[in-house]
Amino acid sequence: MMSSHLLSFAIWVPIVGALPLLVFGASSRSVSRWFALAVAIAGLVVTLPLWTHFDSSSAAMQFVEQAPWIPSFNVQYFLGVDGISMPFILLNSFITVLVVLAGWQVIEDKQAQYMGAFLIMSGLMNGIFCALDGVLFYVFFESSLIPMYLIIGIWGGPNRVYAAIKFFLYTLMGSLLMLVAFIYLFAHSGSFNVLDWQQLQIPGKVQQLIFIAFLLSFAVKVPMWPVHTWLPDAHVEAPTGGSVVLAAIALKLGAYGFLRFSLPIVPDASHAMAPFVIGLSLIAVVYIGFVALVQADMKKLVAYSSISHMGFVTLGFFIFNSLGIEGALVQMISHGFVSAAMFLCIGVLYDRVHSRQIADYGGVINTMPKFGALFVFFAMANSGLPATSGFVGEFMVALGAVKFNFWTGFVAATTLIVGAAYTLWMVKRVVFGAVANRHVAKLSDIGGREFLVLGLLAACVLALGLYPFPLTEVMHASVDNLLRHVAISKL
Repeated sequence: MMSSHLLSFAIWVPIVGALPLLVFGASSRSVSRWFALAVAIAGLVVTLPLWTHFDSSSAAMQFVEQAPWIPSFNVQYFLGVDGISMPFILLNSFITVLVVLAGWQVIEDKQAQYMGAFLIMSGLMNGIFCALDGVLFYVFFESSLIPMYLIIGIWGGPNRVYAAIKFFLYTLMGSLLMLVAFIYLFAHSGSFNVLDWQQLQIPGKVQQLIFIAFLLSFAVKVPMWPVHTWLPDAHVEAPTGGSVVLAAIALKLGAYGFLRFSLPIVPDASHAMAPFVIGLSLIAVVYIGFVALVQADMKKLVAYSSISHMGFVTLGFFIFNSLGIEGALVQMISHGFVSAAMFLCIGVLYDRVHSRQIADYGGVINTMPKFGALFVFFAMANSGLPATSGFVGEFMVALGAVKFNFWTGFVAATTLIVGAAYTLWMVKRVVFGAVANRHVAKLSDIGGREFLVLGLLAACVLALGLYPFPLTEVMHASVDNLLRHVAISKL
């Protein structure tokens, strides 16, 4: 196994590479965007050995780096990944490359700073996925808010300031409770080491309080119903790249928190509170699906669909079987590809027509056949069509839910029909039919850069849908280890 500083490279290559863009970016737009692309590709390349040298038979943390940071409080620069966290670092680094390409000609104002913000955010989110020290995790978790706040607030739509502040306050309020829980765990263990926290014997009532603190923090990030209202506003106002990163990566941070903190640290409370979380998840899957059905704005529709899909993820986590958790993880990776593609497709239309309203389109496939074919493909994946990645995760979660409780699985599975309904209803009105508006008749099909970005995502969606084994194999040992740990009472 490689023991070099791969995780530090994954974090700091994008962040350090972004600094020249922030300082010297205004001098040349052409140079700055090529430099940003080079940094993003370098950030992806340094993460590839995490996959090629990963030992999928081991549940232990791998590529571990440990050094003292604040010795007086026993705070360490402690990094490591397992089969649960490693795929998300690759997903994040891959999506960052696509976001830089997507903003190539679209962003006119402060383009270098725009791309620099995404690179910094990429490094910070990699830090979240591999931090094994509570303070380090919290610093990365909170710091990732700043670039996204700026991306929405500076390059967003007309109500960008309102959406950015709402996004920031919601997430900050939730994570302050997580900090309180971390301080309690430190007081009882003398360490901020997350792996030490997982071995603590914590009384039942205290476990429940810690679980609630974690739930409120991570539920906002997912986002779960009813703390989801910041997401549609943030998506609608964010630029296309902001929506892509928000949906593909940022929503996964809360779900990842459940697996790294809630389940292993307070397993008894997790079991006790599971019916409550499952109830919230089913509400998200059912109710939010119907809310998506009536949206007139394409971005809002896909934003609500993200909430519904993430409801499947939290459902999979709290049914406590390997099918459910592995299915939820596959669903997270799949949603990263599919939601990114859907927002990029909407961005392609918005760049040309400057409208996100479904009513302003119709017959797009007549003037944009290549784009129309890709848009329909991603819509099918969003609906859970077999042979696409969207099917694999939802099918595994539905099977796991039936194994847990038939009616839970039944409700979750039947609501997939609603998911197909709102997605295909949008595609029918936007892509198919006669050309209804003059501006649609004048549309030009996607160019080489746009085709490359969407084509890469289409290949990922198809590959994961046809052959998910490499991904499930990587996570299997870590998921089994987590389930064994959660099954042991710590009262």
